[in-house]
Amino acid sequence: MAIKTLFTYNYGGEKRKVIESFGYDIKLIPEKDLIYSEVLSDVEVLVCYDPFRTLAIEKMKKLKWIQLSSIGVDQLPVEYVKSTSIIITNNRGGYSIPMGEWIVLKTLELFKNSKNLYKNQTNRKWKIDTSILELYGKTIGFIGTGTIAYEAAKRFQGFGVTILGVNTNGRDIEYFDRCYSMSERSEMLKLCDVVVVTLPYTESTHHLINEEGFKLMKDGTFFINVARGSIVDEHSLIKNLTNGKLAGAAIDVYEEEPINDHNPLWDIDNVILTSHNSWISEMRNERRFKIIFENMRRYIKGEGLINVVDFKKGY
Repeated sequence: MAIKTLFTYNYGGEKRKVIESFGYDIKLIPEKDLIYSEVLSDVEVLVCYDPFRTLAIEKMKKLKWIQLSSIGVDQLPVEYVKSTSIIITNNRGGYSIPMGEWIVLKTLELFKNSKNLYKNQTNRKWKIDTSILELYGKTIGFIGTGTIAYEAAKRFQGFGVTILGVNTNGRDIEYFDRCYSMSERSEMLKLCDVVVVTLPYTESTHHLINEEGFKLMKDGTFFINVARGSIVDEHSLIKNLTNGKLAGAAIDVYEEEPINDHNPLWDIDNVILTSHNSWISEMRNERRFKIIFENMRRYIKGEGLINVVDFKKGY
């Protein structure tokens, strides 16, 4: 009997036929305002991003596996999932290339003061900016050395920079000149000209970068966050941008999304804001479906799935 599966995103008829040929019976229901009904009572596999605000998965008694299209898992009803045997897999690695490119882009934009140059263009103002810096010889530190940081570090090769990283135990990672353990992160923060946040959000990483962390950074450090907004104490970030401790920042994620009209970040000149956009590229659906395809092939055959989330680690 075909395995009952719910997709909340339409990857196209041809892709659906391929998955169904494995032995799946697919229902396609957009996840916006998705609520439980009897038509979902026999669903065993859920492929989605975040229907959990409205969909009560605890009512889906036959649910055994959730394949997320995101890297993060904080949208899940985590405590419920942990109390069950439901397998959670994510899209780890699926967005790492465009996010790696974004980190390099924003680092260069910060060093080259692109925001001000574009403003001059908009205002038809001809003025040479003598504040521009070069990246060569600088030190870039990543808080988190997973696939996103890995792809960014790879792309920084050739710029003549030193790449440092922080991970759980300080293990060596390709393209990094040195890695520190999480308990040694203070040592790394003191050395960096650019600090990039690329680690998952968990209870233990909530406000990991706070006033104490900013104090450890050199005066004039640039700061980039592509991970999750709640890893950073936003009030401390704003304080250190406005008092001159930080030279500037490129922020793609925020404690509350979308940020409201009154958020001070909108008005800080040395900040580049984007709307949780760093993961976007024309290849996003192809890479996402590639992971879905491989896991659905494995699941039907009883093989081990890739990107299984370990809730002891939180990712």
